Amino acid sequence: MDRLASFGTDPFKPPCRGCSTYLVEPFIKCAECGPPSFYLCLQCFTRGFEYKKHQSDHKYEIMQTSDFPVLEPGWTAQEEMALLEAVMDCGFGNWQDVAYQMRTKTKEECECHYMKHFINNPLFSSTLLSLRQMEDARTADSAIPFKPTDDPPRPTFDSVLSRDMAGYMPARADFMEEFDNYAEWDLKDIDFVDDDSDILHALKIAVVDIYHSRLKERQRRKKIIRDHGLINLRKFQMLERRYPKEVQDLYEAMRRFARVVGPIEHDKFIESHALEFELRREIRRLQEYRQAGIRSFCSAKVYERVKRVREDERRKRTMLCDALQYIQDGRACRQWLHKQAAIDAGITPVVTTITTTGTGRRSAPPLNLTGLPGTEKLNEREKELCQVVRLVPGAYLEYKQALLNECRRQGGLRLAQARALIKIDVNKTRKIYDFLIKEGYINKA
Repeated sequence: MDRLASFGTDPFKPPCRGCSTYLVEPFIKCAECGPPSFYLCLQCFTRGFEYKKHQSDHKYEIMQTSDFPVLEPGWTAQEEMALLEAVMDCGFGNWQDVAYQMRTKTKEECECHYMKHFINNPLFSSTLLSLRQMEDARTADSAIPFKPTDDPPRPTFDSVLSRDMAGYMPARADFMEEFDNYAEWDLKDIDFVDDDSDILHALKIAVVDIYHSRLKERQRRKKIIRDHGLINLRKFQMLERRYPKEVQDLYEAMRRFARVVGPIEHDKFIESHALEFELRREIRRLQEYRQAGIRSFCSAKVYERVKRVREDERRKRTMLCDALQYIQDGRACRQWLHKQAAIDAGITPVVTTITTTGTGRRSAPPLNLTGLPGTEKLNEREKELCQVVRLVPGAYLEYKQALLNECRRQGGLRLAQARALIKIDVNKTRKIYDFLIKEGYINKA
């Protein structure tokens, strides 16, 4: 039995559901609960009283004429509501129109009251913050609600956006090509009939169990991709570049273990190692200062400035040694002198060509591949191509693999598709494309 059943003998004085006292105007009536009506006094309402189905965030009605003050004497509740509606209609800062719409207050009074009680009031800001935290905690473990008005992107097949999203289709929340994409083929001819033998029936059940295991593996991979944000690989790679080179190598090595732990734990692991790298670098810098006899940060600033000057002088001497190998070529010697003059003037030198063809057009010298990473993976013809195109072996191998994958997926490759995949100079792309066609690595569409 309701514990408030003994109250309510006077229908014009309903009891408060929170403290069981008879209500005195003004009081609050819940607009979502009932029948019977749910009433609260102002004290229980401000405490956020909740009872059974009634929640503190339900809509409510003020049961009295709105001629009582709420925030400040001289401002009734009706005027407070009129002020909020006027600011919503006229816009914040348009106090002249706000006062004209209210008709009971001047422009200065409206501005002063609104700024005092709705902008600079710490009580309201803390209340909004607590409400937001409660809402975040309530929806943290629940599914994200889908709004019918949301229109997810629908990339066309073989578009740049579709490739960036790894074939993911947001409108269907699915991939264009699934993991183990032909797993359903093993089930298409299976039919359970009554005259199957026990062995045949067991074999069919085993095939279905295998198919279920493949479905579980699909869901596991999708969960990893969703949790770690691997849909857009380009954005993921841009986030990796914020780390130093050493931390990027660690990130690449530890990526295979991300499936073992959650995304937050994996990111904390990488961030902790990035912090460790920064601390070790700072410790080495401080040790360098101590070995140089520096004991204050003011002296450290002078040391860094002198160190940069010393490195600039060493760089100039190195460039002089480099110029000796071009001393037999007058044009190359003049080019080096212009470059040296630009460095002395504090201007970034412009890299120009140093050889010319028979027709007078300048062409860059072949690229020296000695010591470059990935050179040992190239054959002689590929090395010659990288030297002529002036492309480092690592970038060439990456472009080659991308073109091979796209050709294998499409069954052929056009030059326009190759240029869309490789964002470099179009002439270099054509030379790479023609070379791969000639060598038989890819075929034309």
